[in-house]
Amino acid sequence: MSQRIDKSWVVFASVENGERNRCVDVFYRPDLTFGFEEFRRDVEDGGAWTPVQYFSGKAYASSEEAYKAAEAHVLWFAEVLACSPSLRKHPPRTPG
Repeated sequence: MSQRIDKSWVVFASVENGERNRCVDVFYRPDLTFGFEEFRRDVEDGGAWTPVQYFSGKAYASSEEAYKAAEAHVLWFAEVLACSPSLRKHPPRTPG
């Protein structure tokens, strides 16, 4: 997990691309805001997930808003979700 994902944040969805070298984590924070971050995984990094953007700094009021923003900014993510809508997870209950 990236240092850009604070330990107090709860990742409730993690979606990989078909090549399994990119991932988007969708999470919520203790302040009841939501966010997302995109990661990459390279052989030369020992397979560790490395953040590729600074998306996690933006806060959204709902998981739906976080997904909408992630799909707008990460094109492969939108394509994966379009093909497999069941990957779109939401928190099992209202955080907090």
